[in-house]
Amino acid sequence: MDDETRRLLDAAERLIASALAAGADAADAAVVRSRSRGASVRLGKVEDTESSESEDVSLRVFVGRRVATVSADIRAEIGPLVERAVAMAKVSPEDPFASLADPALLARDQLDLDLFDPTEIESAALVEEALALEDAARAIPGVSNSGGAGASVGVSGLVLVTSGGFSGWRMRSAFSRSVSVIAGDGVKMQRDYDYDSRIHAADLEASAEIGRRAGERTVRRLGPRKVPTGRYPIVFDPRVSRGLIGHVVGAINGAAIARKTSFLKDRMGERVLPDTMSITDEPLLARRSGSRAFDGEGVRGAPLTLVANGVLESWILDTATGRELGLASNARASRSSGGVSPSSTNVVVTPGSLDPEALVRETGRGIYVTELIGQGVNLVTGDYSRGISGFMIENGELTYPVSEVTIAGNLAEMLLDLTAANDLDTRYSVVAPTLRVGTMTVAGD
Repeated sequence: MDDETRRLLDAAERLIASALAAGADAADAAVVRSRSRGASVRLGKVEDTESSESEDVSLRVFVGRRVATVSADIRAEIGPLVERAVAMAKVSPEDPFASLADPALLARDQLDLDLFDPTEIESAALVEEALALEDAARAIPGVSNSGGAGASVGVSGLVLVTSGGFSGWRMRSAFSRSVSVIAGDGVKMQRDYDYDSRIHAADLEASAEIGRRAGERTVRRLGPRKVPTGRYPIVFDPRVSRGLIGHVVGAINGAAIARKTSFLKDRMGERVLPDTMSITDEPLLARRSGSRAFDGEGVRGAPLTLVANGVLESWILDTATGRELGLASNARASRSSGGVSPSSTNVVVTPGSLDPEALVRETGRGIYVTELIGQGVNLVTGDYSRGISGFMIENGELTYPVSEVTIAGNLAEMLLDLTAANDLDTRYSVVAPTLRVGTMTVAGD
């Protein structure tokens, strides 16, 4: 433990002691420390370099079955912060499910998941990387302008102390590169991008490669057409398939189930995906973006099967939502300035047997979606309607680009009609391959 972590732990422990002395029956305190440095460029010129640093504390206090959460800069005076939290709790409505985590579930040791890389990158080096990204993208024939490029490095840390006996800390580093460019001119312009984000600097792709892909993606979108209205198989590129699986994760979040605002609320034990597909949540994977040695309440997580061979098996739970549903926490609590709520960690979808190219060949005629537009997803009913851009699939090959097209369906039916490719990308907290929905309604010409 370094001196900075020890300082923040001491501060959190003092908050807990003060809260108990002020009349709280229980309390927990989380201190989030973050610092970042970044540079952005456009058309070969530096637009901005910035750095930031913050240390914020979130104090949650319990008075009987009443609970309140307050947040502030860690440098704020402890006394007024604690007094405000306890006073708010005393006048809050009772919550029969609010409590600290079960002490028997708390993590009792520090687990190293290799989430921190101490590599320091100075602003000048970040500028060089951003310029290299943009240069590579603009070198692609057909690219006519730039939306800019950026490079950044950051570190975030969490210190958590509870009156129930937990004390722990974790740190995470982040290194990222991104670039966006424009092809064509006038009303025929198209924009696309590419990026990479990693926990360890050495894992980042070369800036020249990221920039090249961004340029090629953008040029390929030139000259889009509409497609005839009808029903088509829809193939989701991994960029957008992660969002589709994210809807499943949102629909089985314990908070949505408790509020009865999910189209899957009555589907526990039923088939929601094809029997060839499973979804797991893996909090303890090394060097993965969603990993955490303990959750926002200090509970040690373990692999959790959400969907097994198509059948829904688990909700995503923290302590309060678990109690409300008559279940135990499965260590999926996350913290924010507003308190504690359940969330997933590393969501992993079972890959299929086909590579993406073979999945497209098998599709014959359909639409390959690379971008979704709008927010037309209703997780209460499952209704799904989004604008899309992508490419027409003809004779099993990607052909001309398409845009100004809307796809529509219902998530419950779409999920049962999925076919997965085998191209898992483990950089993201949702690891989903290329996915095909058997048929959806398409509104075009």
